[in-house]
Amino acid sequence: MNSNDDKQSEDPRGHLTGLTDAAAQFAAGLRFEDIPQDVLTLARRCMLDGLAVALAGSEQPGMAPLGSYIESLGGAAQARRVGTTRRLPAHLSALWTGTAGHAMDWDDTQLAEGPGRPYGLLMHPTMPPLTAALTLSDLVAQETGAPVDGRRFLTAFCAGFEVGCKIAEAINPDHYMRGFHTSGTIGHFAAAAAAASMLRLDRPTTARALGLAASMASGVRANFGSMGKPFHVGRASENGITAALLAREGFSANEEALDGRWGYLAIAGPGGEPELVRERFGAPHTMVSPGVSIKPYPSGVLTHPSMDAMLFLMRDEGLSPDDIERVTLFAGSNVLGPIRFRIAKTELEGKFSFAFLLSAIILAGRAGKAEFTDEFVSSPACQAMQARIETQFDQAIEDMGWDRIRSRIEVTTKDGRRLERWADENYRGSPHNPLSDAELEQKFRDCAVGLLDESSISAVFETIWSIENAPDVGRVFELLAWKD
Repeated sequence: MNSNDDKQSEDPRGHLTGLTDAAAQFAAGLRFEDIPQDVLTLARRCMLDGLAVALAGSEQPGMAPLGSYIESLGGAAQARRVGTTRRLPAHLSALWTGTAGHAMDWDDTQLAEGPGRPYGLLMHPTMPPLTAALTLSDLVAQETGAPVDGRRFLTAFCAGFEVGCKIAEAINPDHYMRGFHTSGTIGHFAAAAAAASMLRLDRPTTARALGLAASMASGVRANFGSMGKPFHVGRASENGITAALLAREGFSANEEALDGRWGYLAIAGPGGEPELVRERFGAPHTMVSPGVSIKPYPSGVLTHPSMDAMLFLMRDEGLSPDDIERVTLFAGSNVLGPIRFRIAKTELEGKFSFAFLLSAIILAGRAGKAEFTDEFVSSPACQAMQARIETQFDQAIEDMGWDRIRSRIEVTTKDGRRLERWADENYRGSPHNPLSDAELEQKFRDCAVGLLDESSISAVFETIWSIENAPDVGRVFELLAWKD
């Protein structure tokens, strides 16, 4: 039975909280005219970044077996995917694009808000709603015979982004600590909300879409360092679309599936604090506060301050790789805990290995698309440098708390010097020190190397920076196509 009491707090008896209803009302009710200008500005940046990393990810090794699997299924030619103009069933197109968008772990990061929530450990918020909105723009255009314009696309993206972020804020942080991958789990709700908005579903139908997403939302951290991790985001994108399309057809589901004793927050948290967010959908948008980190490096955001510290220490001291005898990274458990591999053997492991991440900075002076390859990771020079790098838990840093990403680099040189550098808590890419638009465009160019020519890249910039004026969002697929 559907409750109208959306003010009720959850208690041990399983009372409802109204979180599902609040999310559905927001997604179904959001209009382009409701979106503040600062949100639109950030949304364009997140979109450009998301398309960049999906483009780069479309040629990653994991996409070949996924592509073979998808092609073997056949099906209706409904929607395109990033990298090609070939059409697939909409949900499979979303599976491809969503997986590609997280394949390099280069997509943006939602920051935490509220006590007890580790900074930088919520979810990658852009890819599930971006994939859902972009994919369904193709399907809607096919169904109606009229192109989807940029305003409708932006509205759907912002709706899904906000719903996902607020649910991620509400759920108990133990959800991630126990081993769930939030980008996969909560990403389902972001994609479902974006899809529901794009399909212009009403509030009850949107609530059913969220209910169906709740029964599909999964993804475990055991698959970090493998092709399974980006697959989580692909499945979130796919399942969000499936949930919205099923709800549109009249498929039933619990309209309060986030709430109560058997709701998603209770079983996957366990528990949470829906009262933190229930009245705050769009007030303000999470995209604005506490904000989003757009990544300078294709690895987890928890690693970026340390990588920058290594980069700046090398530059300031005029060091070369031959000068390095030993490197020790000191940090707390919030930084060291998720980083699984002592020495990386593959690019996927490298994303979760400080030895590799710091080696890339030392050897190449950067860590981008060219460095995140199996060839670079397994090279003799990289393997030798990784052996010289270790991490060490530091209780004093732990005691400073998890409200920021804190670490310290100590370098011993071959001539006996000991050099130290603290990571900047206001790291590059954070809301406190954001990448400039020019830096974001350069990241896109790095992602597009070998795939797009300069004229196509410029056309992408022109389109996304003024996406609200685009008469046909489908042109984005054409601009990003690099293969048949």
